[in-house]
Amino acid sequence: MPQNFVVRYGQMRFLGEFSGRDDVGHARGDQVVVRTDRGTEMGEILCPATDRSAKSMANPFRGEIARFASPDDLAASTALVDKSKKGMEVCREYIARRRLQMNLIDVEVILGGERMVFYYLSERRVDFRELVKDLARTFQTRIEMRQVGVRDEAKLLADYGDCGKPVCCNTHLSRMPPVSMRMAKMQKTTLDPSKISGRCGRLKCCLRYEFDTYRDIERELPSVGSVVVTTRGRGRVLALEILAEKIVVEFEDRRRVVIGAQEVLSTEYKARPGNHDEADDEIDQ
Repeated sequence: MPQNFVVRYGQMRFLGEFSGRDDVGHARGDQVVVRTDRGTEMGEILCPATDRSAKSMANPFRGEIARFASPDDLAASTALVDKSKKGMEVCREYIARRRLQMNLIDVEVILGGERMVFYYLSERRVDFRELVKDLARTFQTRIEMRQVGVRDEAKLLADYGDCGKPVCCNTHLSRMPPVSMRMAKMQKTTLDPSKISGRCGRLKCCLRYEFDTYRDIERELPSVGSVVVTTRGRGRVLALEILAEKIVVEFEDRRRVVIGAQEVLSTEYKARPGNHDEADDEIDQ
């Protein structure tokens, strides 16, 4: 039976499950030519398709691997960059001529020449039917207009983040995780918007990575406002040091001490957890 592989393809870094020939093996990183619902495209082998990999992909496209990418395929793929630039110039001229309220972000040309995909931003619905006709006449191929959000714009255009590494949305993320201000507050990061916002201008996706761990530890600690009995006396919880599993307690003599969670003997009054503004739960997507 032919072995299936997870392949990443397209400028939006789609993931799909593709069947290969049973007499040909593929290793991670191999450049291949695949047949997708969009046409003939370049792709990159990520791993063999397994039950585990299937759980990480939502409704993956299923196609076939046509062949290893040849030098001619790689040269043709490089040449598509110039065609994409020309597509940007021509499309922007048509947009300006027709006074359309849209911002062209990027152009993707499929390797096989079956179609060109134009990615754009717009705050309102755009009637681009005449624009599509103009582009189809110029490039003699199928035209697809795809509206994207600001996070998708970063996925297409961004390079490096503040951490010095390539942005997550353009490397390993296949879906954008929901992020809220509460995640930043719980992890005690700065609340300066310029420092917790990514290249897209929204909250950084990496704020989501450790949130589940913080939340699980927080559930084991007394909530802020709780009255606790400790080995040092009775007091009220003022703050939590979640990762260190410590709490800041104000004792009856007004002393404020940082103690370990293991020093709490009992909780006399348990405050309602999660005391935060409703706005903290607003999801930034």
